[in-house]
Amino acid sequence: MAFGSFNSSDEDAPMAEINVTPLVDVMLVLLIVFMITMPVLTHSIPLQLPIATDEKPTQTEIKKPVRLAINEQGEYYLDEKLVSLEELKTFLQQKHSENPDLVLAIAADKSVEYENITNALQTAQQAGVSKIGFETEVQE
Repeated sequence: MAFGSFNSSDEDAPMAEINVTPLVDVMLVLLIVFMITMPVLTHSIPLQLPIATDEKPTQTEIKKPVRLAINEQGEYYLDEKLVSLEELKTFLQQKHSENPDLVLAIAADKSVEYENITNALQTAQQAGVSKIGFETEVQE
């Protein structure tokens, strides 16, 4: 701490010591804040996550999805064959009973009305298919 002296020659000299009291106050406040927040940050939810392997699936494990195309007129095509919603439902029910892990890939024209896509999704849901994906094109 700096105390003034009674020497008249030191009156104009600047005080060379740093006042550390505000620094200590700030450091104590930060210490208390971190002590309170650390238990909250380290708290975790117990989960049993699956373990990934580096093995690639064999060709028999890779399943080809059923491809459904919807053109701009709202017509449904399974493997390039025009089908109605009822035919689609029957086909999906049959395929789902053969393979419960059936994947449906929907490729719809970007000008298709949303109603046509939701009809296809509802039909797939009624058939029991739960794994559905949408095909898109990559822009270059």
